[in-house]
Amino acid sequence: MIILTKEPCVISQGQLYTHEASLAKGFDCQELRQNTLAAQILSSHNVSSNPKQLQIRFDALASHDITYVGIIQTARASGLKEFHLPYVLTNCHNSLCAVGGTINEDDHVFGLSAAQKYGGIFVPTNLAVIHQYVREQLVHCGGMILGSDSHTRYGALGCMGFGEGGPELVKQLLNKTYDVPSPEVIAIWLTGQPQPGVGPQDVALALIQAVFKSGFVKNKILEFHGPGIANLSVEFRSGIDVMTTETTCLSSIWETDSLVESYYNKYQRADKFKPLTLNAPAAFDGLIQIELDKIVPMIALPFHPSNAYPIKEFLSHAKDLLQEVQENCTKQYGELGQKIDLQQKLHAGHFHVDQGIIAGCAGGNYENIAIAAEILHSQSVGNNNFSLSLYPASQPLAQNLVEAGAYSKLLAAGAILKTCFCGPCFGAGDTPANGAFSIRHSTRNFPNREGSKPANGQLSLVALMDARSIAATAANQGRLTPATDLDWEKIAQIKELSPSLASYKNRIYHGFGHPQPQSELVFGPNITDWPQMHSLPKHLILHLAAIIKDPVTTTDELIPSGETSSLRSNPLKLAEFTLSRKEPAYVERAKKFQQLETARSNDPNSKEAKEYLNKLAQKLPKDQRAIIENLPSLDQIGFGTTIFANKPGDGSAREQAASCQKVLGGWANLAIEYATKRYRSNLINWGMLPILIDANAASKLTLESDLFIFNIQDAIMNNLPEIDGYLCTDASQAVKITLKLSALTDDERKIILAGCLINYYRETL
Repeated sequence: MIILTKEPCVISQGQLYTHEASLAKGFDCQELRQNTLAAQILSSHNVSSNPKQLQIRFDALASHDITYVGIIQTARASGLKEFHLPYVLTNCHNSLCAVGGTINEDDHVFGLSAAQKYGGIFVPTNLAVIHQYVREQLVHCGGMILGSDSHTRYGALGCMGFGEGGPELVKQLLNKTYDVPSPEVIAIWLTGQPQPGVGPQDVALALIQAVFKSGFVKNKILEFHGPGIANLSVEFRSGIDVMTTETTCLSSIWETDSLVESYYNKYQRADKFKPLTLNAPAAFDGLIQIELDKIVPMIALPFHPSNAYPIKEFLSHAKDLLQEVQENCTKQYGELGQKIDLQQKLHAGHFHVDQGIIAGCAGGNYENIAIAAEILHSQSVGNNNFSLSLYPASQPLAQNLVEAGAYSKLLAAGAILKTCFCGPCFGAGDTPANGAFSIRHSTRNFPNREGSKPANGQLSLVALMDARSIAATAANQGRLTPATDLDWEKIAQIKELSPSLASYKNRIYHGFGHPQPQSELVFGPNITDWPQMHSLPKHLILHLAAIIKDPVTTTDELIPSGETSSLRSNPLKLAEFTLSRKEPAYVERAKKFQQLETARSNDPNSKEAKEYLNKLAQKLPKDQRAIIENLPSLDQIGFGTTIFANKPGDGSAREQAASCQKVLGGWANLAIEYATKRYRSNLINWGMLPILIDANAASKLTLESDLFIFNIQDAIMNNLPEIDGYLCTDASQAVKITLKLSALTDDERKIILAGCLINYYRETL
């Protein structure tokens, strides 16, 4: 079904040559790497003279209403004058304005005023989810787009999308570059044709399951080729493509063909299409072969898209697999997890679910919803506990579905049709009941991402599936059913995609190229500036405020998604939720230690700070103790906090996973490795040290111990790869551990030294 090969391969004239075959053919793989589609597109956007370290300028930017306020505020504090490239502000995350009083709509008013002042593109609430709008109106073949959302993926349309934290967009707004080591490129070779009932989410989950745990494609580009592409519609391709984020790859790109050209034509953008194909033999750093005809309906069980199984395999071993889920619940939530009883959802060999959702950038396309309508035509979702909700990804798609008759079929079956909204993907809509099990064609099923609050005694669970199997399950009123069990000869063919753009023409504000600098930004009461952040001191004391020993820590666990979404325009209020799901005592510990830094900053001879410092100094070796004893004042030493996690940063691009720690006095993260480039970048852009330690050093860490790092300022200035740290625990003597600073670019070092991106650019622009 899926075969992974680590050795290089070559594609030439539409034919795949494995490593052995390419050697026999005499291909020079090193030279031919420059011929991949990814290498060509990256090269055309790169302004660096160093082929190993790219500096990219993007063609356009995109943000939604959870991220754009913070981005604009950061850019504004750094010297922003106008948007010099197209920047789309969509409103699809906090668009329901259901909680928090006026603050969500206040953000939208701010967004429109920013688009007017700086020359942006503003997509009003409920008109489109971010990635669907970009697919329909912003992409172009051979282009590159940067978005402040991790699922920024437009490769199926010939445009490379990168999802990063907000500060990376700030850099582009300030005419700076996106700096990244030249990435490896992995070929994905598609053959065959999906069988009826198999959809894009099934292919995506099978791919994620095959590569995630091994890190096979981490921070690499996925490039799709092979005869199987022609057997996939453009929306099917996009449905696979958007989920490549969950493989931890950096970006993606596909060949383009006449079907992609037709898609551009449908959206009246024919001039944005060009064929992308390999014009010369191209070498890749690895290979993934996918036989589409062998893919079957899949289900990703809680708590990760990679925890995927064929639905029929799950049903055959449901008792055992559900027991594993319950054991994971207990590991995550203790006594609360033990209360979950998934076995009671098994009846006579069948598994019954409570909710179905088809939504967002992954599930809400025309094809998925139209096929669901045909599956449910003349059927009933029933009047028991099961419910089905569907969210089209844009108003043009919604209008198309109405005109095609899909809405009437779904409504008659008892399904609920809702507006364009990303809420079910991150916990701001359709939160299931306590103990309920939801199946969703959305992007993620991380712990509590569906909106439950374990701290309040609530816990529900989400599995990911394709829209086809969700509709088949709905037709059986909640009994889990793979769509391949349906009689597809009796299911009508859907009508062709034919979108109307009237709603876009009537509602979207197009201000790019026409800034109005005299216009005033409109601030609601929840929109606040970033607090002052200090430059990196000569020496640091890092207080261990949290230790997380899970194999992987998601950004949802570092800062929750749904319940905090309305507060992301207020850094201080949002910071109160830092690590609230994983280490509830973190905020109190961080604030308590931050008082020492505040005291030191206000008075370099602070008695309180000196007493703490001198007490710890007695545990240090003689030479390091002398540094403390000879300090003329406390001006040269900073008191900050840090956290340790084995592998932090999987999942969302949200910068707040780092900035909230910074607001509370964070100066570093300690990790064995970082799950994604974007989380590491977020740390750096907020002036936090992305420190790596080995497992032996990690074993010595204890909660609320203190780590001395002497001459850290000099180490960053001189680009040292590592530095010694002195860990003070309850033991009588400090333990020396090695802190790896890893490769930092010149700009990254300057940002860390300045204390954050805002400080650096404010000083240099």
